[in-house]
Amino acid sequence: MNNRLKKASQNTFREDIIKEELLLASNEDQNALFRRFSASLNGYDEDVVEDARDKYGKNEITHQKGDSLSKRLFNAFINPFTVVLFILAAISLFTDIILASPADKNPRSVIIVAVMVLLSGLLRFVQETRSGREAEKLGEMVKTTIMVRRNPCGKVEIPISEVVVGDIIILAAGDMVPADVRILQAKDLFISQSSLTGESEPIEKFAQINGETGKNPLDRSNLAFMGSNVISGSAVAIAVAVGDKTVFGSMARQITAEKTSTSFEKGVNSVSWILIRFMLFMVPVVFFINGFTKGNWIEAFLFALSVAVGLTPEMLPMIVSANLAKGAMAMSKQNVVVKSLNSIQNFGAMDVLCTDKTGTLTKDKVVLMYSLDIHGNEDSRVLRHAFLNSYHQTGLKNLMDLAIIKHADEKEMIELRKDYRKVDEIPFDFNRRRMSVVVADKTDKTQLITKGAVEEMLSICPYAEYGGKIEPITDAIKKEILSTVAQYNGDGMRVLGVAQKTNPSPVGAFSVADESDMVLIGYLAFLDPPKESTAEAVRALSEYGVAVKILTGDNDAVTRCICRKVGIKVDNLLLGSDVGEMSDAELSSAVEDTNVFAKLSPQQKTRIVAALRLNGHTVGFMGDGINDAAAMKEADVGISVDTAVDIAKESAGIILLEKDLTVLERGVIEGRKTYANIIKYIKMTASSNFGNMFSVMAASAFLPFLPMLPIQVLTLNLIYDISCITIPWDNVDADYLKTPRKWDASSISKFMLWIGPVSSVFDILTFLVMYFFICPLVFGGNYHTLGYAAQLGFVALFHAGWFVESLCSQTLVIHMIRTPLIPFIQSRASWQLTTLTTLGIAVGTAIPYTPLGKALYMIPLPGVYFPCLIATIFLYMISATTLKKAFVKRYGELL
Repeated sequence: MNNRLKKASQNTFREDIIKEELLLASNEDQNALFRRFSASLNGYDEDVVEDARDKYGKNEITHQKGDSLSKRLFNAFINPFTVVLFILAAISLFTDIILASPADKNPRSVIIVAVMVLLSGLLRFVQETRSGREAEKLGEMVKTTIMVRRNPCGKVEIPISEVVVGDIIILAAGDMVPADVRILQAKDLFISQSSLTGESEPIEKFAQINGETGKNPLDRSNLAFMGSNVISGSAVAIAVAVGDKTVFGSMARQITAEKTSTSFEKGVNSVSWILIRFMLFMVPVVFFINGFTKGNWIEAFLFALSVAVGLTPEMLPMIVSANLAKGAMAMSKQNVVVKSLNSIQNFGAMDVLCTDKTGTLTKDKVVLMYSLDIHGNEDSRVLRHAFLNSYHQTGLKNLMDLAIIKHADEKEMIELRKDYRKVDEIPFDFNRRRMSVVVADKTDKTQLITKGAVEEMLSICPYAEYGGKIEPITDAIKKEILSTVAQYNGDGMRVLGVAQKTNPSPVGAFSVADESDMVLIGYLAFLDPPKESTAEAVRALSEYGVAVKILTGDNDAVTRCICRKVGIKVDNLLLGSDVGEMSDAELSSAVEDTNVFAKLSPQQKTRIVAALRLNGHTVGFMGDGINDAAAMKEADVGISVDTAVDIAKESAGIILLEKDLTVLERGVIEGRKTYANIIKYIKMTASSNFGNMFSVMAASAFLPFLPMLPIQVLTLNLIYDISCITIPWDNVDADYLKTPRKWDASSISKFMLWIGPVSSVFDILTFLVMYFFICPLVFGGNYHTLGYAAQLGFVALFHAGWFVESLCSQTLVIHMIRTPLIPFIQSRASWQLTTLTTLGIAVGTAIPYTPLGKALYMIPLPGVYFPCLIATIFLYMISATTLKKAFVKRYGELL
């Protein structure tokens, strides 16, 4: 307790120091900060960077480093099932070795249980390690970077991990804040601190010292913190704390962020505990029945322990991990980084994919096709104004800005870079949907140049350059403008308006309010052609039961054109203005009938995803912009690309190294294979355990001896476990992959009650045949009429007969349950599973004829046994197939 108090006290002390440092930085002026960190607005010299890193530490969070080898081994071996096995092994160690007489010492039970634990744990460890290495290799290709100033290079982009205290950082919309920073310059800067404070609304930040006296650094308006992200605006800041010495790092030391459990994880966990509780109920029942009927309580106790091992699905954690890891590795070969293993299973459950238009349906290679005046004629003056706007903005340059700059360079407008200087800017945000810069020429004449969506531009432009003159925009002129824009939209082009105002308000006082009384001078028409693969990918996703919905900020005309080109039928289209007027109930209904949404704000995208999820859909969202990040977080599966803005990559569980929708089809298939192979093991284990309950209870109640010795039960389970190892590599029927797969715990209990008792019937049939026919035939009489030596032989033969039949039925049920079709004929297992189950049956059948069989107290089976075995197994397979079909007819599916 003292150590815990001491640790808590140390953490509090560290927190206080971190807060004091940040509050000091908040209250210091710019020059004082530069003196303290030996920095300047031009940034560090390269040779000073390492000194700063040595002095203040690396920009790494301790908990973000990968798990150590010891922790990974612990996680692989310690789970509820292996804990049960460890307890059973410890009990066997005491009863069979420590407390046993020298002549009776027998370590075989302990060895077999130890092998089971090693098999399950090592396989899980190997699979997860391989998957982790694959993810790390691809993850190295996905870098989160930030712009800093370094001498003498000027602005350079570096990985966030290389930021040091004193670095001058350039922040723009879409950036993750890489450290705790003090704002030095800010322009309409809004930052989301939800990851630190839980506040959903972005907070405006400023550069000035406001005389704030609060003791919580998170409340200071001139500080920004690692883990937050820039929603809009731009800023210059100085890093004042990095790594573990940040507020985020302080939190990370005390808590480990718990991810929300998916329905799949909850389902697997619930089944695990059901099976454990079932085992805990069965063991005492078997123990007391055998103790009372046989009179040997020690033997009854050991048999109950072996039954407990048999009823423990110790391979389940390995099967789940191996399936997820296999899916992740399969995706890595498609150049897909799986950040979260559970995203693989969620892929399989996904029945709605929401996607942004730009760069997903389209090539993301925007080309400026035309710069036009109000009448739709080519006009280089419009291009010059657009170039000055795009070139001088310091915020997030999108593809259209780059297309404008490239087009202007091709038109030899390089002199514009020298002839004009930037005075100020009003950054882009997704509510205004426009951005402005103020430039001055060599005579100091200033212009405010604004570009943005045409509808938003019309709202700030009462005038237009019309017929060579500046005219008020009348209804007739507005109609002509919208008609011209609609013509280009109809051809799939996105159109932006360009406006200007000469000699706006004084320098240093520019704000959104200055975007008024402007003159619309023309338009820019861009083309982002659709990808050749998009139509095929959309069709394939539809075949697999995944509805594709378009959620875009672009206008409806362009969106309709692109949808038409890629084969998406627009059943219904809603605009952001329509969504904004809907109640939650109305939107919940509308999202089911609408497959295209245009002119959406980021909040509206998130709201639509939330409505779909509340309606019971498993939703994927694919995007790459800051306006997509919130929707990706809201979705079950967030999908981004390596060229996306930082916050989009952080929000995604899947990152595509190639922007190709066809990869999503592969992801859906891998997800459904993963689910299918996990549910196979769960259902066959649940039904097998339920069936074994009746078999063991019936045999224990009526046989004068144990139906199987503890060591035999353990050996049987070991062979069966080895047969199950290759289930993650099994084939899955093509028809099964066509439908989205959600976790349904109720189907497991139904399956268990239907299929489980079938195996019991044939186990009991085997008991009867062995006890009343084969054993008396071999030994010349019934058990009670034989002498002691013959009784031992009778029991050994009975054990051998049930051992082989039980192994055959338990192993073959894998093939029966893995498909609703006729096994071996209509649906074949993978060669790996077929090979291992065949070997399992062959080895198990051969054991009674070997020295191992003698050591396990079994004797060779007579030839008459095998026709009975074949008939029993054949009848079992016919019965299981018939019942399986009845189950499918009743409930619609097997798995």
